[in-house]
Amino acid sequence: MNNAKTALCTIFGLFGAMIVSLFGGWTEDMITLIIVMAIDFILGLIIAAFFKKSPKSESGSVSSKSCFLGLCKKCTMLLFVLVAYRLDVTLGTDYIKPAAVIAFIVNELISIVENAGIIEIPMPGIITKAIDLLKDKEGGKGA
Repeated sequence: MNNAKTALCTIFGLFGAMIVSLFGGWTEDMITLIIVMAIDFILGLIIAAFFKKSPKSESGSVSSKSCFLGLCKKCTMLLFVLVAYRLDVTLGTDYIKPAAVIAFIVNELISIVENAGIIEIPMPGIITKAIDLLKDKEGGKGA
C-alpha cells in the first residue's frame, strides 16, 4: 500500500514539475493570476448559487454549461501564457510572458469588481487604483 502511494505521489510530482517547467516556473505573477482566476470563478459560483443574479444564465442560477465555459476560458488564458513564455524563449526576451500575465490579471480583477457590483459589495478605492496601475504596467511592457 505504501509503495502504491509513493508511486502515485511520484507520478503527480513529475507531472506537476513538467507543467511548471512548460510555463517557465511559478513566478509571483503566475501565482497571482491563478489566485485571481480562482477567486473570480468562486465568486461567479456564489453569485449564481446563492444570489441567483448570474448574467451567464437565463434564470440567473448555476448553469453547468456556464461553469464549463468559464473553466475553458481560464484554461485558454493559461494556454496563451504558455505561448507567451515560449515566444520569450524563442525571441530571447523576458517581457512577453509577464505582460500577458499582467493583462490576464487585470482582466480577472475587472471581472471580480463587476461581480462584486452584482452583489452590491462596495469596492475599496485602493483596489481600483491597483487595477489602473496594472493597466499602465501592462501597456508599458512591450514599448
